[in-house]
Amino acid sequence: MKKNIAEVIGTFTLVFMAFSTILFMKPEVGLIGISLSFGLAVVAMAYGVGPISGAHLNPAVSLGVFLAGRMSAGEMLGYWISQVIGGVLASLVLIAMTADPAGAATAVGPWGVTAALIFEVVATFIFVTVILGATQEGHATPVAGLAIGLTLTMIHLAGITVTGVSVNPARAIASNIFDAGAASQLWLYIIAPLIGGGLAGVLHKSGLTSA
Repeated sequence: MKKNIAEVIGTFTLVFMAFSTILFMKPEVGLIGISLSFGLAVVAMAYGVGPISGAHLNPAVSLGVFLAGRMSAGEMLGYWISQVIGGVLASLVLIAMTADPAGAATAVGPWGVTAALIFEVVATFIFVTVILGATQEGHATPVAGLAIGLTLTMIHLAGITVTGVSVNPARAIASNIFDAGAASQLWLYIIAPLIGGGLAGVLHKSGLTSA
């Protein structure tokens, strides 16, 4: 239960702080500031709740960890539920503040659905590979949280105009379910990250991307 609560808090913090940056500060900080906001939120939670739950904050990460053999299916399901709850709670708080959650929704960019699907799969694969490598037993480092957060920042810098960047089904659910237009594309932001995260977990388990 402590791990599940930690995932609720961690995912809430990620969504609340990053979406707040999008909704309230985008003109001032631009896309670089938004990218940093996502990355810094992950860094903060990696050290804040990471010692309790590992700070997955993302169903695709939990799937990768499961397929890498580091958690059970039951634990993964509990994490998924907790992550979605944390993300949706953050969106509800922002709705109470602004009554306009649509500004934080992910959306396919001008390069189309195929480009968005490929980017979300590849970017999530890279993200989860970094997480699994930086936290593997015997090779974990005190700066793992920083490496993970910077990787997420890099992904946002590369892909905001392509997909709005999810690489996280809980993040996509938290924003897109309250936007009728974006909800029609929600499938992409759930399936693609899970494919990327799952592939990272399988390759890590096989030893191809692990020490």
